[in-house]
Amino acid sequence: MFPVVTGFDHLVFAEAPRLIYWELTRACDLVCTHCRAEAIAMRDPFELSTEEAKALLGQLRTFGDPPPQLVMTGGDPLKRPDFFELVRHSRSIGMPTSVAPSGTPLLTPEAIAALADNGVMSMSLSIDGATAESHDRFRGVAGCFETTMRAIQAVRAAGIPLQINTLVTPETMTELPGVFRLVKDLGIMRWSLFYLIATGRGRALREIRPSEAEALHNWIYEIVKTAPFAIKATEAPHFRRVAYMRMLLEGLDDAAIRQTPIGRGFGIRDGNGIMFISHTGDVYPSGFLPVTAGNVRRQSPVTIYRDSEIFTRLRDADQYGGKCGMCEFRWVCGGSRARAFAETGDPNGSDPLCAYRPEAALVGAAD
Repeated sequence: MFPVVTGFDHLVFAEAPRLIYWELTRACDLVCTHCRAEAIAMRDPFELSTEEAKALLGQLRTFGDPPPQLVMTGGDPLKRPDFFELVRHSRSIGMPTSVAPSGTPLLTPEAIAALADNGVMSMSLSIDGATAESHDRFRGVAGCFETTMRAIQAVRAAGIPLQINTLVTPETMTELPGVFRLVKDLGIMRWSLFYLIATGRGRALREIRPSEAEALHNWIYEIVKTAPFAIKATEAPHFRRVAYMRMLLEGLDDAAIRQTPIGRGFGIRDGNGIMFISHTGDVYPSGFLPVTAGNVRRQSPVTIYRDSEIFTRLRDADQYGGKCGMCEFRWVCGGSRARAFAETGDPNGSDPLCAYRPEAALVGAAD
């Protein structure tokens, strides 16, 4: 029997997010089967203009010091002709800025060098299969794997810290050990496993089962010990429960656990430490949770994050329903609010991917 998890209810990021994801555009030359944005070939005429984008950056900087980490994503941000100008402006006002371009021919060595010259903090690219065939099948364009691998070499040459993203579905599960072996030799800083959320084009794909997620969590915990980079379970915060319980068994106390890379991420989840801004200025708790909290053309993003009903509600784990609401790990984990919404229509509902039965539920069943 594990002790009741207490003392983590302070993990509320009420004043500022840790991470802001900004979808500069939905235009992209790939047709990925799982695309959250349901990206299209052409830019939307209602995208924020260059002037509006710079004004938004100035507003985001008012969150205070240290400023949140900003991730410019898409679609493919390289489809915007002012992309480098916006990166340069963001860095000039002191925003830590990362970029998430697509693995297409637009991502040339020259473009990568320009991003390095403009001071990007890091970059992410996707590898969804251990072979060109399996990766290209998910990305929908032949040759995408080779294009991505060439880009990775250029990113390394430019000295930009690199994150590799990998989708987790039943189709990619068997590929993960092979992808891990592949990325071990790429000199990356982080491997992020994105557990599928059934939104956008991802609604046509299947999610893994809770028992498979539990096994994957334990596999990740084991390889973290020897991996030459950090590993993150995205939209699977219940990995923290597995890691917490295993670290307790290994003799670590709460203070020591909080100092680990995994522990430093405790509490961060959709709407709590995370904010997403769409290409037209709509603000969401995350890119996978399409519940609009406001629009930056009409409201300050700072006010939206701090005061909007959906953000304040999601930050309070005691308001969650189902087993997430009674779980002793709700402040450490909190479940994926995006997956709860995709499954139930309620962002405060239970995350169906979690296999854990809270102690309160077990006691109720016994009664």
